[in-house]
Formats: sequence, C-alpha cells, structure tokens
Amino acid sequence: MKTTKKNKLIKLLVLFSAYSISLVIFRIWFTQSLYYTFLIWNLFLAYIPYLISCFVKNIELGRFKFLLLTTIWLLFLPNAPYIITDIFHLSKQTAAPIWFDLLLVFSFAINGIILFFISTYEMHKIILEKTSKRIAWTISTIIMFLSGFGIYLGRFLRFNSWDIISSPKTVFVDILDRFINPIAHPKTWGVTLGFGLFLFFGFLFLNTLAPNHDSISKNQYDK
Repeated sequence: MKTTKKNKLIKLLVLFSAYSISLVIFRIWFTQSLYYTFLIWNLFLAYIPYLISCFVKNIELGRFKFLLLTTIWLLFLPNAPYIITDIFHLSKQTAAPIWFDLLLVFSFAINGIILFFISTYEMHKIILEKTSKRIAWTISTIIMFLSGFGIYLGRFLRFNSWDIISSPKTVFVDILDRFINPIAHPKTWGVTLGFGLFLFFGFLFLNTLAPNHDSISKNQYDK
C-alpha cells in the first residue's frame, strides 16, 4: 500500500471512529445515560490487532518476535468482529429512538469489521511473503473460523482476551470440553461456523476487490 493511500486510510478510520464516538456522546447528553459507552472500549480493543499488524508490517522482526506478536494479534483479533454482536443490546425500552440506537451500534460494528478485514489482509500479505500462496490462504481461512470461535467465547461464555492470562485453566477447560463433546455444544459450532463463513466470504470479497498481491509469492510455492 502506497504511503498516500495509507495516510488516507488512517484518516478515514479515525474520522469514522470519531463519528461513532460522537453518536455515543450525543446519546449521553440526550438521555443522561452512559449505557452504550462500553462500545468505545470495544472499539479500542478492535484497534489493537490493527495496530499490531501495522507494526509487524513496517518493522523487521526476528522469528520469535514475529510469532509472539502474531499470537497476541490473533488473541485480540476476534474483538473486532465481536462488535457485531452488540446489536443484542438493542431495546425498544430506551430513552433514545430505536433508529438512533441502531445507527449507533451499527456504526461501531462497521468500524470493527473494517478494522478486522484491513488487519487480516495485511497479515495475509506478510504471511504470503514468508511462505506460499497455498499456506497463506490456508492460515487465513483458519483465522476466519478461529475468529468465529472467539466471537462465541466472548459473547456466550463472556471470556475476553485477557482471560488467557488471568484465567488460563478456566479457558482451557471450557474450550477442551467443546472439542471433546462437540455434539453437546451445538451453539458453539453453529456460531463458529456461521460467523466463520461470514468473515471468510468478506475476506474473499476484499481480496477480489483489492490489488492482487499473490504474485509476490515465489513461483515454486504455487505449484
């Protein structure tokens, strides 16, 4: 991505985020309620994987640091599309018009989706440079479904990215149970598959519309 386009993209991201935050501020003034302020925190979390991908892209890193940052990136990545599920908080019993609350939540959700796809697209290009087209697409596809699983963990089990450090045993046991007894947890795999496919198709659209970077892969890898 050229510097001019990159700067324009950053400005658009900041402006769109500022627009969403301004809706929350207006709602606080209008309703005297802080109810939707949690969306600002969720948006902040959505920016973390984007910032990590920007850092990894622009800084030459050794293998260990690259893998460490990529792991952290992956742990925070589901926070970006997770904002879609905040639509669950919509209620007609509110001091603000329902259309305004819908606009507010939807604007934050779109912010999260944009940050998710930009971040995964940049990481896809980085992996493509280091490996092959086949490996890069395999990893990116897996990431889409891991993000879908992460959305489930966040929305229905109420885990967050920090719990992997603060409560690793609890996280591990709950995740392991769903892999050992998949039939007992249909919601887990329904949400994972549904959101995973949604993100996968979105990623396909992005790669179709964006310039073709697969050509940077070495010829012997594409065989």
